[in-house]
Amino acid sequence: MRQIVLDTETTGLSTAQGHRIIEIGCLELVNRRLTGREFHRFLNPERDIDEGAERVHGISRADLETEPRFSDIAHEFLAFIKDAELIIHNATFDVGFLEHELKLMKHNAPRIKDHATVLDTLPMARKMHPGQRNSLDALCKRYEVDATKRDVHGALIDSELLANVYLAMTGGQTAMLLDEDDAHTVGARPARDQEGHRAQGALLQESAAQTTDLPVIKASAEETTAHEALLEKIRKSGACVWDID
Repeated sequence: MRQIVLDTETTGLSTAQGHRIIEIGCLELVNRRLTGREFHRFLNPERDIDEGAERVHGISRADLETEPRFSDIAHEFLAFIKDAELIIHNATFDVGFLEHELKLMKHNAPRIKDHATVLDTLPMARKMHPGQRNSLDALCKRYEVDATKRDVHGALIDSELLANVYLAMTGGQTAMLLDEDDAHTVGARPARDQEGHRAQGALLQESAAQTTDLPVIKASAEETTAHEALLEKIRKSGACVWDID
């Protein structure tokens, strides 16, 4: 199963006001494991960035003057997500902006669903945690995903955090190591917690092994007689479920 965790940053909140994408960050998961493949681009929006948006992601227009336009990277981006399941938090926002960009460049297939399927983790979280805050920040705290390295929002770092949150929401896996020896991961549980879980698992295995050697103690003659007397009383009051025909 191939999935792409995706996030974008934009010049503002609404395509109706002419706002554009300035950053795309994608991470590839195959069978719930990071492959190491990613797609990350900063984009020149050819317009100003709202002050509120700049406070969120820390990216200024001057930072983007030499970056490519969306139309320059669209083919590469669509090839990366082709036939995958996109995992997006509040997908309406990101998909809306992506489709807006595709329409601006007059792409012959401007709908994202023509290239990939979409899984929105926001309604999933709302269903799992009704009446609670379900922003990405809130979910990171709820699932103990470490977001302390993020000073501002960024498409790639937010994709990494969302990947950890998604894995925790759907199966309890929060460490996305490429292999057991790879110590680089975003949002993994501290090493002491991992060691604690391994130790707990070893104790459970040892306990299970010990239970197979427990002695079997049979009832004495007196206990058997007392048991039969009790069953007889039950029979007199009705059917006895302990009788075996």
